[in-house]
Amino acid sequence: MTLEMSESVITITESMPLEKRLQGARLFCSRMLEWVKGRGKVIIILHDNPDPDCLASALALRHIFTSMIGEEPVIAFSGMIARSENLVMAKILEIPLIPVEIIDLAEFGVICMLDTQPGTGNNSLAAAVQVDIVIDHHPLKEITKGCRWVDVRGHYGVTATILYEYLLAFDLDISPELATAIFYAIKSDTQDLGREANRPDKEAYLKLFPLADKQLLCQIMNPRQPIEYFRTLRRTIDHARLYGRAVIIDMQKVFFPELVAEMADFLLKLEGVDAVLAYGEYSREMYLSIRSVSDDLNAGEMMKRVLEGIGTGGGHSNMAGGKIADLPVADSLPRLQAFMEERFLKELGLADSEPVSIGS
Repeated sequence: MTLEMSESVITITESMPLEKRLQGARLFCSRMLEWVKGRGKVIIILHDNPDPDCLASALALRHIFTSMIGEEPVIAFSGMIARSENLVMAKILEIPLIPVEIIDLAEFGVICMLDTQPGTGNNSLAAAVQVDIVIDHHPLKEITKGCRWVDVRGHYGVTATILYEYLLAFDLDISPELATAIFYAIKSDTQDLGREANRPDKEAYLKLFPLADKQLLCQIMNPRQPIEYFRTLRRTIDHARLYGRAVIIDMQKVFFPELVAEMADFLLKLEGVDAVLAYGEYSREMYLSIRSVSDDLNAGEMMKRVLEGIGTGGGHSNMAGGKIADLPVADSLPRLQAFMEERFLKELGLADSEPVSIGS
C-alpha cells in the first residue's frame, strides 16, 4: 500500500490506515504551506450557494493557514446562503464570508478552491483565473491536474474529512466550534454516515462527536423556517410524479437553489423509490438534483448524461447536482423539461411508465 505523490499532487485512498493517510497529509501540506509563504494574500473560493461541507472546510483551512504560517485567508463565495441550517451555522460559528463579486482577485497571490474544482459549473470563478490549490472530494477533473497543489479524494464522502486529517497531521488545536462545524458537515453530507460515507468519514465522525458543542449543534440542526419553506413542501408534493420506482419533481420557481437538493432527499424517503430527479428555476437558471439508493445506479454519471449538451453537472454514486444556465424563453421551457425527464427515465428503463401524481 504505497503513498503516491508527485511534486505537488497527492494520492491518498480511504483504504489506507490513518497513520499512512496522515503521513501523506503532512507531506503534502508542509510542501504546500512552504510554497504559499511570502506570496501575498490568500483567498479561499467555495462553490456557489455553499453548504455545510464548504463552510466547515473553509473554517478548517483558514485555521491551518493562520496557525502554520500566520496568513489569514479571505473566504469568498457566490450565490447565496439561504437554507436555514446553513445560515445558522455561518452565523453562530462566525464564519467570515465575502461575496466573490466584490473582490479584486488581482490583490491575491494564492487562490484556493474547496469542495469544487475549476470549470465544474458550480462556482463563479472565471475560467481564465489560475487556481493554485484544489482540495475536493468529487471526481478529479482533467483541468484540475493543471493546478499547482491538488488533493482530490474522490472516494471520500466529505471534503471536510480531508481538512480534519490535515489538522490531525499537524496536531493542531480543534476548538469546540471547529469540531462542531466539521462534525455537522459529515453528518449532513452523509446523512449520519448512511450515504457516501467511507472509512475516513466514519473515523472523523466518531472522533469529533465528543468534541462538538452540543448546544451549537442543536441550534444548527433545528432552525426556525420561513413560511415559504412550508409552501415549498406543499408545492413539491403537489407537483411530484411517480414513475414506478422513480420520482420526478418540477418545483417550478424556487426561492433559493438549495431547496432543490433538499426536496430530492425528502422524496427519496418514499417507499419503493430508488431514484429522484428534482429541478427548479432560480434567477433564470435551472438547478437539478438526482438522488439514488440503488447500488446499480450512479447519480453523478447519470446527471452528466441527462445534461449532456444543455448544462453541467456531476457528483457521486448516490447524489448529484447540475445546472442549466441561460434558460430559453418561457414558451420553450416545457420542451427542455420534457427532454430532461425523458433522458432520466430512459436511464432507469422507465421510458414507457405512466406517471402517478403523489399529491392526489
